[in-house]
Amino acid sequence: MLRIAARAASALALASALALTLTTPALADPPQPAATDIVGVGAGMTAALFNQYSTDYNAFLTAAGNTTSPRLYSWDPTGSSQIITKTGATQIPRPERGADGIIALNMTTNSTVDFARAARYPRWDDPVTDLFVAMAKDSVSWAAPAGGNAPADLTTRDLSDIYNCRVTNWKQINSALPDATIVPVLAGHFVVNQYGVDGYADDSSGFFLGAIKYPPAGSAGGEDRSCVRTVVRGDQGTDALLHDPNAIVPYSVGRYVGQVYGGHTRPGDDAGVLTIRGIDGIAAVDAAHQMSSSFVNTTYGRLLYNVVREGDWNSGTPRGTALRAIFGPTGWICKNAAASATLRSHGFRLLPVGACGSSIHSSGFPIQ
Repeated sequence: MLRIAARAASALALASALALTLTTPALADPPQPAATDIVGVGAGMTAALFNQYSTDYNAFLTAAGNTTSPRLYSWDPTGSSQIITKTGATQIPRPERGADGIIALNMTTNSTVDFARAARYPRWDDPVTDLFVAMAKDSVSWAAPAGGNAPADLTTRDLSDIYNCRVTNWKQINSALPDATIVPVLAGHFVVNQYGVDGYADDSSGFFLGAIKYPPAGSAGGEDRSCVRTVVRGDQGTDALLHDPNAIVPYSVGRYVGQVYGGHTRPGDDAGVLTIRGIDGIAAVDAAHQMSSSFVNTTYGRLLYNVVREGDWNSGTPRGTALRAIFGPTGWICKNAAASATLRSHGFRLLPVGACGSSIHSSGFPIQ
């Protein structure tokens, strides 16, 4: 089966993987944080956002004359295969995606990881001691090279047919389109054969497969589903395969907006030749170059979370106080005007008052 939802399989993947203005330069991998600092790992689409948050939050504390509160740091999903996240921490494989970050959170203590950047809802198999703290709204659409053969919009049925290899030529979508073979691409670590794709999807590809109801490998009867191609990293358009004029690939809309219209790119973290497209007649990006509110309210919309340990969150220690001061309903991310401007600049949508900073765990009930 496609192991995009199995915690044990994600652990295997992890083990083997391996003030405040918007113009302030953002951190990449941090300098060695102190043992008391708040340090996170995980999902790629919010890595650049948290690099900027690290710079801005730490400057915010300094500007307020606060020299004692824990500082905020975040590790990128790409770089050296092993990382030592803070002073005195256990060396761990670098988490490449949100699922890996959650595994790292649960396999270590707060001497190594304090939070995981996540792009999925809590699941029944998550430890009930994990709190998913809501931060922002994102959505996932698909992208294709500018000037290529893909249309501006595909339906959910089209996308399902393409990724299940039932439709392989653009003319099968519309007779007015070119006579050319479609190249469906997914990001992650996959094995692809006639039975389908099996492996570890990146955050956007995994969510996308769920949205189009892609069946587990081997469960689609006698269909040959071997047409899908793969790249390792998602939410980027620099891979040579994605320059094919017939390629399509799942893409975080927020990350795309941040890259293309917010200017938040680095080598290898760039939309490149790709442009994002619509689904079911709804554009992913609106005329103001923001994530479309209509699109984010479809089944392709998702919440972005930061996952923490409930024990740390509720503690009266400086660490617990700092976690709530950063991520909580009245914390810096949810209430600070500069933090809100940074989030919008990175392409994501703000959550309503009361929703940002709210927390939930795998039981499905909010924690008060």
